Amino acid sequence: MESPTPILEVINLTKRFGGLVAVDRVNMQVFPGEVVGLLGDNGAGKSTLVKMISGVYQPDEGQILFQGKELKLSNPMEALKLGIETIYQDLALAENLNVYANIFLGREKVKKVLGFINVLDRNYMLEESRRVLKQLDIEIPSLRNKIQKLSGGQRQAVAISRSIYWNAKFLIMDEPTAALGVAEQQKVLALVRTLKAQGVPVIIISHQLHDVFSVADRLVVMRRGRKVGERLTRETTPDEIVGLIVGSIRE
Repeated sequence: MESPTPILEVINLTKRFGGLVAVDRVNMQVFPGEVVGLLGDNGAGKSTLVKMISGVYQPDEGQILFQGKELKLSNPMEALKLGIETIYQDLALAENLNVYANIFLGREKVKKVLGFINVLDRNYMLEESRRVLKQLDIEIPSLRNKIQKLSGGQRQAVAISRSIYWNAKFLIMDEPTAALGVAEQQKVLALVRTLKAQGVPVIIISHQLHDVFSVADRLVVMRRGRKVGERLTRETTPDEIVGLIVGSIRE
């Protein structure tokens, strides 16, 4: 039986900032429909690694393969066009706009009136937004509500819905539950499980070990720019992962 092909593979990926090696010859794979937890203390290199995958930084050495082809990204827009979406802690939502306007932000649907005047097609955007929220089993009372009126979990749901609507093939989530209460955290984690069930692979960066253990299939641990361990979630414990993070356990 053939082994599955990874949707994403990084090979000996390295990034330097002056004399600092932020990411040092890291190898990693993510398979279709898999949730991978990327763990490590502050300064471990996690964010730099995912910023290379999403086109913010360019590697100094190594390769990134996506769907079997080498990636050479100059900027994040190139990653977005390929379906690599990153949801950062700040979510990049427009607080003063409503839910459906945020899902279509920068990609608004227009229609012609009187044959030549372009106006926003609000009904189309509203119905399409309803459809993607239903697909992800997300409940938001009114899609006409401005983002500033939504809870933290609902904002995460809008950011994830926008990614899925625009055909995300790969999702990176940076600290998705950091500023949320327990009930809201559970809603976001349920969304991650929904994405997994729909075959969308996810890298989740988090300091909340309990959250990562509840959704991830596999855990990759970084320390001082290097990958120091990799475990199937079902075959490890939070204590072992903490040991890898702080350096008291070595491979």
